[in-house]
Amino acid sequence: MGFIPQSLPSITLPSLALVEQLLPGALGIALMSFTETIAAGRAFAVATDPPIRANRELLATGAANLAGAFFGAMPAGGGTSQTAVVRAVGGHTQKASLVTASAAAATMLVLAPLLGLLPQAVLAAIVIVYSVGLIKPAEFASIRRIRRMEFRWALAAFLGVLIFGTLQGIVVAIVLSLIGLSSQAANPKVYVIGRKRGADLLRPLSPEHPDDETFEGLLILRPEGRLFFANAQQVADKMQALVAKHKPRVVTLDMSRVIDVEYSALQMMVEGERRMTEQGVTVWLAGLNPSVLEYVRASGFDNQLGPERLFHNTRAAIHHYTTSFNCS
Repeated sequence: MGFIPQSLPSITLPSLALVEQLLPGALGIALMSFTETIAAGRAFAVATDPPIRANRELLATGAANLAGAFFGAMPAGGGTSQTAVVRAVGGHTQKASLVTASAAAATMLVLAPLLGLLPQAVLAAIVIVYSVGLIKPAEFASIRRIRRMEFRWALAAFLGVLIFGTLQGIVVAIVLSLIGLSSQAANPKVYVIGRKRGADLLRPLSPEHPDDETFEGLLILRPEGRLFFANAQQVADKMQALVAKHKPRVVTLDMSRVIDVEYSALQMMVEGERRMTEQGVTVWLAGLNPSVLEYVRASGFDNQLGPERLFHNTRAAIHHYTTSFNCS
């Protein structure tokens, strides 16, 4: 289960820290408590601290809650406000937590009647004073400058909690983040590749590099990411449009950026190669990583292509094309 908080966008941390100061109450759900524990660890970690291992944090939090259940304790978990208070008074090791626990026990047994006379606003003020350093508008500005989509996620986390409540707001932000990531995965990029003139550098063609060279009759296409049922048709349509535009005699698929090919996407490749052949276009594959190559072989697609149309990398395909077709 440790991968769950690790996969959440870190840009929710400023919102989560601010919301905890503004709204009372605990998250109440173990997964959300666990997520906040990891978030607090990330927010307060320094270079000299050991790396955060999510599964060990989950084990420790689970053991603490299991032990606390026998005594009617409140749910345990790492919180940003509590961590801010401990760090503000110089706590850096587990001894600080032991002292805090001892003080809390003494307070409940001896000082509880006196503390009960304090207005809740006083307690809230203590938390706000020690946590105000977590509010970093500059971090939101930096996110907005670099990644607009993640800036929208951060705003969703902040506004969602204010409007719907702590748990519901965080869930809204997570759902929006997952929708955004799913949208990206379902619409991968397909680049037309050229070679930097005078250098052995292959890169996507762009207006920034107008002098990059291409090869007459050869179209190099590079899809990126994982190819699966949700994006296979999108990739096929983009490739077909590029083939119709450039009208090559050979299409080389640079597969070096494809990390996985699902069965339905592989079948789409086989069908696409058949249609290209009917149009008089030859398809080559180049740069397949070991797992993708294994799937291609298992499907028999490599036999359909033949060894003369499979290349270790795109440079080898270019060399073969330029020597076979007398191109420069």
